[in-house]
Amino acid sequence: MNNVIDAKGKECPMPVIMAKKEIDSGNNSFVVEVDNNIAVQNLKKLANSQGFVVSIEEENNLFKVYFSKHLDKLNKEEKAEVSNETSDKLEENKTEIGNWSVFIGKEIIGAGNEELGKSLIKMYLYTISESDDLPKSILFMNDGVKVPTLNHQAVEHLRDLETKGVEILVCGACLNFYGLEEKLRVGKISNMYDITKCMKEASKVITL
Repeated sequence: MNNVIDAKGKECPMPVIMAKKEIDSGNNSFVVEVDNNIAVQNLKKLANSQGFVVSIEEENNLFKVYFSKHLDKLNKEEKAEVSNETSDKLEENKTEIGNWSVFIGKEIIGAGNEELGKSLIKMYLYTISESDDLPKSILFMNDGVKVPTLNHQAVEHLRDLETKGVEILVCGACLNFYGLEEKLRVGKISNMYDITKCMKEASKVITL
C-alpha cells in the first residue's frame, strides 16, 4: 500500500520538501495529497527531475499525486541498479555545512505586501533548514534583526539551523536601535567586524 503524505493546507515549498524526503528515504511508490494546483505542478516537476512517473486524481478541489518508479516492470539487474542508486543518494543526501552565507537586512523578502514578505522569509529559512547543503552562517543587520526576535515561526527554523551547526550572528547595534536586545530568541549578538569577516570568508553571500 502506498504511503500517503498529507500536505493539504501546507504552504509552498512544504509539499515538495515532504515528497523529496520520501524519495530520499528510498520509497519508490507514495501519494501526496494537496489542495491547490500550484502544489500539483511543483510536485510534477519534482517527479520528473527524480525519474518518477506521476498520476493525478482530483475530487472537490483536493488532489492526490501518485509517485511511482514502476519497479515491477524492471528486470532483476535494473532493480538492483535502482536499489544501488537509492543507497548512493541516501549517502549523498547527508546534510553538510557549506562555505556560503546568507545576509538578511530586511524583515521581509522583496517589496510589496508586508504579511506576504514575512511569510516568504519564514518559508525561505524553512527550505534552507531542510536542505542537504546548509550555509556556514546567517547574518542579520538593520531591519533584518526583527526576524530572530519577532518572527516566531522563523525563530523555530533558525533554531533548527543553529542545532545543525549554522552560525547565527545578529547585529548588536541594530538590536539596540530597535529596542530588541532583550527579545533576541536565537543566535549570538555580534558586531560589524565579525559580520564583515564572515562575509569576506564566504565563497558567496546571498543577500535578501
